Amino acid sequence: MEERRARARRPTMKDIARRAGVSESAVSFALNDRPGVSEATRERVRRVAEHLGWRPSTAARALSGEGAATVGLILARPAATLGVESFFLQLVSGVQQVLAERQLGLLFQVVEDVEAECATYRRWWAEHRVDGVLVVDPRTTDPRPGLLDSLGLPTVVIGGTADEGTADAMGAVNATGTADVTDATGAADAMDATGAPDATDVPEGARAAYPTMSTVWADDAGGMALIAGHLHALGHRRVAHIAGLPNLAHTARRVRSLRAEAARLGFTEARSVPTDYSDAEGAAATRRVLAEPDPPTAIVYDNDVMAAAGAAVITAAGLSVPGDVSVVSWEDSVLCRVVHPWLTALGRDTIAFGRTAAEELTALLDGGAARVARVPPPELIVRESTAPPPGR
Repeated sequence: MEERRARARRPTMKDIARRAGVSESAVSFALNDRPGVSEATRERVRRVAEHLGWRPSTAARALSGEGAATVGLILARPAATLGVESFFLQLVSGVQQVLAERQLGLLFQVVEDVEAECATYRRWWAEHRVDGVLVVDPRTTDPRPGLLDSLGLPTVVIGGTADEGTADAMGAVNATGTADVTDATGAADAMDATGAPDATDVPEGARAAYPTMSTVWADDAGGMALIAGHLHALGHRRVAHIAGLPNLAHTARRVRSLRAEAARLGFTEARSVPTDYSDAEGAAATRRVLAEPDPPTAIVYDNDVMAAAGAAVITAAGLSVPGDVSVVSWEDSVLCRVVHPWLTALGRDTIAFGRTAAEELTALLDGGAARVARVPPPELIVRESTAPPPGR
């Protein structure tokens, strides 16, 4: 097993003083732009500080060694998709409940991509901005866990890290964003030797991969199995899945679970179409699958916004929900209960999900061991948007 690299250490004023050949007080005067040192010394100290990657602490508590009393959360998603999605608002609400009890602040930032997210972690670490971080949207190929481990920042990954088989699962979602059809033979690799689907996202007794990184798991595979079982019982055999971003680990788990259930239950078609989670892309994907020669009789959407948009597209096409096409939303929300008909949805306590993540992080900050935690499994809330397909 390859030896883990040593964690990076933040440069200190003592390091700068040693390298520049001056006293620590001289370093303090120079970096805080106070009188007491010559301009030549000030310039030399600043050059050394820049070379070492030193950054000033933004909190007096950090300077005294007490910590920043702040945790960080970064979202690397298109900003336009965040304002309409209820999941993150509820998640942050749960996080904030726990942080408020501990008098901890939340430093929140939206960035363009994972590269910018990693750069922000490095800056926060160098500037003593945060004591720990919450990481969302684990990727199928993810540089963040290794980086955060090297920095020694206590971390909780919300939703789990990418698991084995993820890359294979994404074979059902191609790079162009068009729908791929997966028949029963395409799902064999997602099944165990007994023929039952592997619906467990994390084995019992799983251990944390890094000593300062806990994981909070949600059972995406089990959630998709609930939906597939419900649709199968109604008589559906052609199902489309309007998925989220294709590079996210939970998207891959849902795709893999749908493929496994398609094989086990005898679906004739199971399609997954990637989107950016927005209503516009959800609507566009719905139009594409409805235009297929054999369109699906049921469509599963990875969030409530896309489900509502998809239902509107179905109705605009002269079809009825659920008479012609059944609709299921992965996330339940108020939106699922204000459209007509009310949408069958996968329900989970997202606020409690956020609380659990924050509690795991505060446990790490208190010196607790990293661990893998589970949240309660989701529940399928059956409403008026699902019914037997035409002719049943």
